[in-house]
Amino acid sequence: MTRMRSWFLPENPDVLGMLGAQAAATIEGMAALTAWAAGDPTGSDRLRAAEHAADDHKRTLQAALRIAFVTPIGAEDLYVLSERLDAVLNGAKDAVRESEVLDMPPDDAVRGMCELIASGVGHLATAFERLARHGEHDDGQDPTDAADEAIKSQRDLERVYRRAMSPLLTETDLREVMGRRELYRRFSRISEVVIEVAERVWYTSVKEV
Repeated sequence: MTRMRSWFLPENPDVLGMLGAQAAATIEGMAALTAWAAGDPTGSDRLRAAEHAADDHKRTLQAALRIAFVTPIGAEDLYVLSERLDAVLNGAKDAVRESEVLDMPPDDAVRGMCELIASGVGHLATAFERLARHGEHDDGQDPTDAADEAIKSQRDLERVYRRAMSPLLTETDLREVMGRRELYRRFSRISEVVIEVAERVWYTSVKEV
């Protein structure tokens, strides 16, 4: 009888909880990234470990979406939020690897950009938590407010990026110019993905109203 009942009862896995778990692993990765940027040699290894953990959470969520009868927000939105968040952590891992390959250690600009990316991811995690509660009760905590804070932090990163790129125009060491420009651009692209996630939070919230 129990087996027969399981054939007919719909599956309702906690998909938003799974997205939150991926976000938590991503926050750990961002902490490792900022430590690396501040000169901690263990940061890169911890970042890679966090990236593997986040990948596991992403795959768990994707598997759950295949069997979920209903989801609290659109399944496509959950998939995109997870996939884009994964791109943030993958981008960070690749940027650190590029820095190591180029033998171009992080400078003040890279450290500032890493801190702002980490701040943005923290706001995204808050937005995901609020999505989980959104619609259950009005507690005055809108997911889009946290999404806006994520976007604001990345606008600050744009200013760090522009200030860092300007001195390269007068730098005579070609290796330094090429290496720094590549690193700055990589972190700028990661920032753009953070904004994409925040904008998807907005899109998801508007649809659910």
